[in-house]
Amino acid sequence: MKYKRILLKLSGQSLAGKEGTGIDTDVLNSYVKQIKDVAEQGVEIGIVIGGGNIFRGLGGVELGFDRVKGDYMGMLATILNGLALASAFEAVGQDVELFTAFNTGPVGERYAKAKVISAFKQGKVALLTGGTGNPYFSTDSGAALRALEIEADALLKGTRVDGVYTADPEKDPNATKFTNISFNEVIEKELKVMDLTAFTMCQQNNMPIYVFDMDTVGNLKKVIAGEEIGTLIS
Repeated sequence: MKYKRILLKLSGQSLAGKEGTGIDTDVLNSYVKQIKDVAEQGVEIGIVIGGGNIFRGLGGVELGFDRVKGDYMGMLATILNGLALASAFEAVGQDVELFTAFNTGPVGERYAKAKVISAFKQGKVALLTGGTGNPYFSTDSGAALRALEIEADALLKGTRVDGVYTADPEKDPNATKFTNISFNEVIEKELKVMDLTAFTMCQQNNMPIYVFDMDTVGNLKKVIAGEEIGTLIS
């Protein structure tokens, strides 16, 4: 087993499936089953999920919303996705605890590192929602911050693409995939992995990022086992 404690970053948009908005229960249940399989191996798992399938903060600005209010709407969207994940985990018998970056009353427990570590010791998957709790930060930044705080072995970025390419493989048929690449190379080649704030945070604190295709069933388990199916940035 290559990783014993991970921070898994999932795209909210991916939860929408082919519909492009809302929550596709087939995708939701697929993710949950894959994560449960890994949790049963004893891997400690923290999950940060975006909210783009419901509301994206920057998208709100384009619609005329105040930036700060729009960002808080986006943070609340991540909590809604977290609740959906929590319900799906419970349905398959996986212990889970939902944490939020700010007070939400009965919805979730206020995030603190010690509480997350305690949840891990109890065999629970920890859902870390609400971003950083502050406007002007993306859920990528939230994932980088939480990965560092909980001392994860790596930040795993589950996407619909199977790694980092020289160009967008969905647009350029000649794009080639990297198996390993350094933080500096990603910056020099201007490859889009995550936003610069999150990426720099990982680079400065030596937090490896592994990009892989989460939509292919079984891939998460392969990553944990150390199979080279995606791209390692370190």
